[in-house]
Amino acid sequence: MISRRNFLKKSGALAIASSTLPMLSSAIGNKKGMNAGVQLYTVRKEMLADAAGTLKSLAVLGFKEIESARSEKGNYYGLTPKEIKTICGDLGMVLRSGHVHVDAEWAKTLDLASESGQEYLICSTMPTNGQTVDNYKRVAESFMKSGEECKKRNIKFGYHNHGYEFESENGKVLYDVLMENTDSATVFMELDLGWVKAGGKEPLDYFKKFPGRFPLWHLKDMDPAKKQSTEFGKGNLPISDIMNSIKLSGLKYYFVEQEEYASSPIESMKHNLAYLKKLGY
Repeated sequence: MISRRNFLKKSGALAIASSTLPMLSSAIGNKKGMNAGVQLYTVRKEMLADAAGTLKSLAVLGFKEIESARSEKGNYYGLTPKEIKTICGDLGMVLRSGHVHVDAEWAKTLDLASESGQEYLICSTMPTNGQTVDNYKRVAESFMKSGEECKKRNIKFGYHNHGYEFESENGKVLYDVLMENTDSATVFMELDLGWVKAGGKEPLDYFKKFPGRFPLWHLKDMDPAKKQSTEFGKGNLPISDIMNSIKLSGLKYYFVEQEEYASSPIESMKHNLAYLKKLGY
């Protein structure tokens, strides 16, 4: 195992921990008391190449909350759960959540999450195929079981949508089936706002229909023509209205996520944080 000190020396994090981090609290307006988070899939290539250095770059930008994503190097980009927790902590950030699969490695995933101290485990994609009401009811039942298993570890289990969940069978929206067959104390929904739009629905409508059910967001703007993510203000997500609906949603943490970029992930994140700052966040 590589020591924490070696990781921090390699990335230069020890230097910024003493000189740069005091400035981070003022990097974002944060008028609602919400800290900006980032989903690490945004910087997936960078994390695989240099996890500690990339986390340092995100800390310098002002991100406080981190959500990991399963990668070819595992759930923590080649780091152990304790290493990524420590690096984040030394940089003034919290490893809050992680995207995983509910699969044959589920027991191991739970063990790793317990070691990391993260609060949430989020199933990142539909575990079984079938765009039918019956399949979504079966998935909802399995999610309730996964949620109960997570509770025993003091972890919250949730689900992250894409666009296909908003398709319908016989007039019934499939995502609504998940919502109606899970409870908020066991399955915590992470609403990817951009994919809701791409799926032909409106996030604000879901906040009204299921108030308080979305403690996590992926804050993502979408180019409606290309149906891909873009920098804030360049797509069709009503970000100002969204950010003013935090209470209705039940939001506790949001993670900025972007998969495609005008130039680079870091430059896009600079733009996105500046956009939020203009809104007072």
